[in-house]
Amino acid sequence: MFELDITRDFSAAHSLRGYNGDCSSLHGHNWTVQVFVASENLDEIGIAMDFKLLKKELNAILAELDHKYLNDLPAFKGQNPTSENIAMYLYKRLKPVVTSVPHAVLRRVRVCESPTSGASYFE
Repeated sequence: MFELDITRDFSAAHSLRGYNGDCSSLHGHNWTVQVFVASENLDEIGIAMDFKLLKKELNAILAELDHKYLNDLPAFKGQNPTSENIAMYLYKRLKPVVTSVPHAVLRRVRVCESPTSGASYFE
């Protein structure tokens, strides 16, 4: 089994509706996103998935989030833009891209709001 990963960053603000504490106020993070892809096989040139494709797709999605107030985005109208929900959102957006590559499986997406706090989503 092979596993590859990429890491990207974006900056955005959010507030947690219904949260009893400081995070209910508007605040921002420099988020770090890690995407993990697995494959049992390699293609004819020895790669599981082209890093360039994975980076391009993730960069496009993160451009929609970067320097935004996440609560205002349609993806988070019905739910708080927590690390958990952002990880799930990114996973669901990336899954069709990854599964279009033979033998590739999207393993998980990890979103960190600080160097010491993060959440992962996987199926």
